[in-house]
Amino acid sequence: MTTSTTAIATPRVPPVLAGAFVLVWSTGYIAGPIGVASVAPFTVLAWRFALAALAAGALAWWRHGLPSSWAGVGRIAVVGLMLNALQFGLMYVAFEAGLQPVLAALFHSLSPVVTVLLAGAFLGERVSRVQVVGFVVGVAGVLLVLGPDVEEAGGPLGLVLGALGALFLSLGWLGQRDLRSDLPPLWSATVQFAVSVPPTLAVGLAFEGVWPVTDGHDALWSLLFLAIVNSVVGLLLIQALVRRGGAGASSSVFFLMPPVTAVMALVWFGDTLSARELVGLVIAAVGVAVATRVRASGSEVAPRESST
Repeated sequence: MTTSTTAIATPRVPPVLAGAFVLVWSTGYIAGPIGVASVAPFTVLAWRFALAALAAGALAWWRHGLPSSWAGVGRIAVVGLMLNALQFGLMYVAFEAGLQPVLAALFHSLSPVVTVLLAGAFLGERVSRVQVVGFVVGVAGVLLVLGPDVEEAGGPLGLVLGALGALFLSLGWLGQRDLRSDLPPLWSATVQFAVSVPPTLAVGLAFEGVWPVTDGHDALWSLLFLAIVNSVVGLLLIQALVRRGGAGASSSVFFLMPPVTAVMALVWFGDTLSARELVGLVIAAVGVAVATRVRASGSEVAPRESST
């Protein structure tokens, strides 16, 4: 990995779009645990991806018609498996194991920076010292939030699975960034949702049973919310944010996800943060905010299309 002292430029992020994106993305850390509490993890994911594929496909067909070429669809599918099946599969099992919503948001908030560091380590791309320092500060903040009581934070299994899920999110973003295809983004997202249905459904049927539902009411509303709001509306917001604010616009607001999630978790679950956790949250947010500032060259540190 090499470093660079290239000047950093702060993107002009449309505030309304950015605020809507942050809110929608953050709700995923609330709706996800609710969904997992009412339906087994891989089953709810299979249903979510199936419904999201149908909704995104219908919207893509209405806006673009059927694609004239499916070139590059294989790589799009592979990236989709990492972004959806692997990343969400690990994170939802982590939720089931007890991972707190705020910690999940903290893990994901570091993902844009991890993507840049991976590109520097394996692709030889330049990484600024500011990004490295910001990442270190962000990790320090996460560790401070974790504190000495691992069980209270979600237990070893929940933490490891949550961290691995965030890593697959970064790997998926790295692959997504360099995709070359004539498919419109909505059709690409449809493919990525659709290919994630068979593996999650297979795992669900094998280990969770045919109907692992414990609360039909919560299962229904969380499924609809996750599929339509988080997956499809979140995708549309990211696309609009990138069009208006540039390729790095979405990554530049990731530092807001953990504090917004903390407020939502307080309102919905009654989760409170200690003074130590609040300090750690602020430190992590500052580190991510510094590390995800967009370089003057305009290179991106987060994907053009993704969703929580």
